[in-house]
Amino acid sequence: MEAREAREAREARRAFLAGRLAAVRERIADAARAAGRDHTGITLITVTKTWPAEDVRLLAGLGVHDVGENQDQQASAKAAACAGLAPALSWHFIGQLQSNKAPSVARYADMVHSVDRASLVSALGKAAERAGRAERELRCLIQVSLDGTAGRGGAHPDEVLRLAALIAGRPGLTVAGVMAVAPPQEPAGQAFARLRPVRERLLGEHPGAVVMSAGMSGDLEAAIAAGATHVRVGSAILGHRPPAPLPH
Repeated sequence: MEAREAREAREARRAFLAGRLAAVRERIADAARAAGRDHTGITLITVTKTWPAEDVRLLAGLGVHDVGENQDQQASAKAAACAGLAPALSWHFIGQLQSNKAPSVARYADMVHSVDRASLVSALGKAAERAGRAERELRCLIQVSLDGTAGRGGAHPDEVLRLAALIAGRPGLTVAGVMAVAPPQEPAGQAFARLRPVRERLLGEHPGAVVMSAGMSGDLEAAIAAGATHVRVGSAILGHRPPAPLPH
């Protein structure tokens, strides 16, 4: 009886995720069409923070390839639990990152979205070298502050080129682009518009830094209109987060 109930619960969860995932993919396609863009050039990162590894496996079965996490303890455990999936998942670390967590993150992440200070570049560079990432460089996005609020993370726009040069100078790291979170006190489209010139300046010196990570469940349309190549969506796919991390 318990096995059947567990199987039914799993199928119900899979159906829930499938429906929500399809709706988000449709939103992305509609937003791209409205912006005169090809939706296939926009990567959906499904943010699974606080949800169990079983949800990641279900999502992988639904065609999800890119998974986002904002806490190393959960991310490293889920990456290990899902290591045998084929095709392999691409793990994105999207939260504010403490330098002492860099060695762990460098072992499983394909992209870090929150590089915003020189000390973190140094820590990630050392960690990437120790992890032997000369062939598979850790892709780094420079998080840009769009409002200058302390505690929210992000570098001042004027600091982006300096940080990019530091990243480019570290073996095992590569400059992949920029990331930003829209401030809550203003329209997202207005905020993301300020990210575009920052990105253009970065591309002028680092032509390969094409990623613009912007937009979440509530503002992905505004981000796509502003040129986002990657959107980070959690609750619109997985539902409201549980109050505490579930066991793996």
